[in-house]
Amino acid sequence: MIKVGDKLPDATFRVVTAEGPAPRTTAEVFKGKRVVLVGMPGAFTATCSRNHLPGFIDKAAAIRAKGVDAIVVTAVNDHWVMNAWAKASGGDGKILFLADGNGEFVKAIGLDYDATERGMGGTRSKRYAMLVEDGVVKALNVEAETGKAEVTSADNLMKSL
Repeated sequence: MIKVGDKLPDATFRVVTAEGPAPRTTAEVFKGKRVVLVGMPGAFTATCSRNHLPGFIDKAAAIRAKGVDAIVVTAVNDHWVMNAWAKASGGDGKILFLADGNGEFVKAIGLDYDATERGMGGTRSKRYAMLVEDGVVKALNVEAETGKAEVTSADNLMKSL
C-alpha cells in the first residue's frame, strides 16, 4: 500500500472534454502541483454522494486557500459516469473527476478491494484522501470501513494542509 513519502505511480486516467474522451496522466495532474486526491468506491453510491464528496465541494475554496492547486476525485468508474457525477453533484468546475475505469491506478497504489460480494462489479477503490506535492504523498488518510467517510473527510484532511 502506498504511504507518506512515496511517489505516485505512472498511470493514465480518463476524462470527458469538449472534444470528447481524453487521457490524463499522473504527470499531467500532479507534476509541480499541490493536489488533494480523494479516492472513492464509486460514483453515485450512497456514502460517496451523500457523505464524502459534498464536503470537498463545499470546502473547495477553503482548501484552495491553503495553497492547493487542484482537488481531484477518482473512482473505478468509466469517464462518462464520472462526468455525469461531476455535473449531478455540483462539483463540475470545482473538482477534477478522473475515471480509473479498469482500476489500474488504485491497484498500483494498493488501495483496491474486491466488491464482488456486494454486487459492485469486482475491483473498487478503498476510501482515501491524500495530499500530494509534485507527485509525492505528503499526507494519507484511509477509511477502515467503506461505508464511512470520517477519517477521509474534507475537514479532517484540511488539518494536514
